[in-house]
Amino acid sequence: MNNILDIKTLGQLKASGYKSTSIKDELRNNLRDKIKSGKPVFEGVHGFENTVIPELERAILSRHNINLLGLRGQAKTRLARKMVELLDEYIPFVTGSEINDDPLNPISRFAKDLIEEKGDDTPISWLHRSERFFEKLATPDVTVADLIGDVDPIKAANLKLSYADDRVIHFGMIPRANRSIFVINELPDLQARIQVALFNILQEGDIQIRGFKLRMPLDMQFIFTANPEDYTNRGSIVTPLKDRIGSQILTHYPESIQIARTITEQESKLDQNQTDIVYVPGLARDILEQISFEARDSEYIDNKSGVSARMSITAFENLISTAERRALILGVDKTTLRLSDFIGIIPAITGKVELVYEGEQEGAAAVAQNLIGSAIRTLFSDYFPKIEKLEKPGEKTPYSDLIEWFFAESGFELLDEASDAEYQNILDGVTPLEILIKKYQPQLDKNDLYFMKEFVLWALVEYKKLSKDRFATGHQFKDMYGSYISKL
Repeated sequence: MNNILDIKTLGQLKASGYKSTSIKDELRNNLRDKIKSGKPVFEGVHGFENTVIPELERAILSRHNINLLGLRGQAKTRLARKMVELLDEYIPFVTGSEINDDPLNPISRFAKDLIEEKGDDTPISWLHRSERFFEKLATPDVTVADLIGDVDPIKAANLKLSYADDRVIHFGMIPRANRSIFVINELPDLQARIQVALFNILQEGDIQIRGFKLRMPLDMQFIFTANPEDYTNRGSIVTPLKDRIGSQILTHYPESIQIARTITEQESKLDQNQTDIVYVPGLARDILEQISFEARDSEYIDNKSGVSARMSITAFENLISTAERRALILGVDKTTLRLSDFIGIIPAITGKVELVYEGEQEGAAAVAQNLIGSAIRTLFSDYFPKIEKLEKPGEKTPYSDLIEWFFAESGFELLDEASDAEYQNILDGVTPLEILIKKYQPQLDKNDLYFMKEFVLWALVEYKKLSKDRFATGHQFKDMYGSYISKL
């Protein structure tokens, strides 16, 4: 037959020469073919090419059950879901089987009885790989009945069967996922007694339900995900279960801004209107990603809980929406992102970080603002000469003329909802600012000029050369010492 989906009976399947393969061998064989062909195996997962992915490939080649261990937002579940692409497109199963019985190697009483009764006329159906992925979030209320099964009194009554008959069993999620990938997320949250119930399934292949000991060699690929145990105070993975998991693979956060940018741009949910309206300078994207790097090193944030990649994604969405909202209010079709728009990402940061005691004292919004400032400070030296903390009296620096301008002019205000023309006119009035940028960034794209101007001002504030005050509708920039005098 040209199309395997035309095979409808066990006899036709045997005649076709089809051979059964365990799921672990299936994954292994398809992975070998992909590696040999040079095709990417886990497409869309970035930053793991030389670390996590080789380890995962070795685990699959070794036919191991796998535990992906890492902090939140490290693509653990995405990796597990990507493994579906290594399955055969279709596999046959006995029609009507609750546990996807292999027609050539049945394990349930239902399938065995049906094949004994109908022989080569036993009907078979085909299961697509997209239906061979099962996922369960481990929560304290998960029971053995949920995962493995239980005696069903209604079934016993309807079929007039004794509780001693194995046909009264209602199978749980794991038996129903036979010949599939089964993912248990946040494994340490599963109560220890439930973890113990997995021992036999992982090692011996039998399941035990209410006194029944069924020898059912389930064909499964288990993938577990977990946060490091020193973070999950709710529980841990019991040692005998760890012993039965073949490979434990450590995931990690992006190691460079470029990789982080790629992930954010891939995952952020923006529509065509937003991308058409808002122009985003490359530096703005770098600052956004640097905020997450700063957060992971911040003394105010619990680094054991991690800072998810989702923070950058939602922050980027908020950032674009801040500029889009201004364009809508002003009734314009185009606008350029401003550094002052970063005020709009604070809600995306405060909801994504776990603060330590010192952070709680500072306040979540203040910590978020500090992170934005730290990111600007870190990146500034990539574009301009370093600003020294201590300078000799009277010594001229690359920033002296700019600071003196603020002293003479007493600063200015940048309103959040100022039109692009008003915003540009104000920054154009700061003559030393343009001279500085032309000197140190002569190749700068003209579309990025005003963002760069604001970047210099924010950096000078971070280095305490200028002052910046937030008020209800914008920011005010002033000379540092002039602002002190005005307060006297």
